[in-house]
Amino acid sequence: MNAPAIEVERLVFAYPDGRQALFGVDFTVARGERVALLGPNGAGKTTLVLHLNGILGAVAGGTGSGRIQIGGTGLHREHLTEVRRKVGLVFQDPDDQLFMPTVRDDVAFGPANLGLRGTELDDRVHEALVQVGMQDHADLAPHHLSFGQRRRVAVATVLAMRPEVLVLDEPSSNLDPAARRELSDILSGLDVTLLMITHDLPYALQLCERSLLMDGGRIVADGKTRDLLGDAELMRAHRLELPYGFDPLSVAGPER
Repeated sequence: MNAPAIEVERLVFAYPDGRQALFGVDFTVARGERVALLGPNGAGKTTLVLHLNGILGAVAGGTGSGRIQIGGTGLHREHLTEVRRKVGLVFQDPDDQLFMPTVRDDVAFGPANLGLRGTELDDRVHEALVQVGMQDHADLAPHHLSFGQRRRVAVATVLAMRPEVLVLDEPSSNLDPAARRELSDILSGLDVTLLMITHDLPYALQLCERSLLMDGGRIVADGKTRDLLGDAELMRAHRLELPYGFDPLSVAGPER
């Protein structure tokens, strides 16, 4: 039996100033599942996902406790390189991940650090750029691209590492409608476990059959995205609001 893609048990974390951000978080994500992580600002969503590849937490020298396993591999200092290869994180601002002279160089950076060279590296870069539809822009400087194109390249920099889990922080933010749709088409077609932080509730319904609702450093609800978004009392209690006129019970959800 395959281990789940993500297992988190009793995760507790406080920042150095003493502010506690996580209060015993528990959840599991199966391999191949697409899950939205919802919640108001300050709920602890980004703090949580930064634990999944050891950027925050006890393994990074922070204050906290709990257990994290990625694809059956425990998140311990001796396994940190392996876990970071398995979990790819796409930040909210693509410019935080793009710093090389060309798109090709940015996408090659991670695999090259793993030791890939020559044809093998070129093939890995081309594969990732094709996945996001940016193969014709490989020789351009990232700052010559639109914001939506830069976000797709940021996704490619992570896909080039061939992760088992793709974590995205607000992937639809600041995108125009066409770029938003293009990115959703890309994400829908990826054969990877996906965990997506988003305030874009229709996007969550479009891409993720299941959602976790987080508030006050805890998971307060876990279920079908349609059911959570359709629960007016739950939404109100955790300061979540649907766009005017949007009815989650009347639109199609993700096709799997």
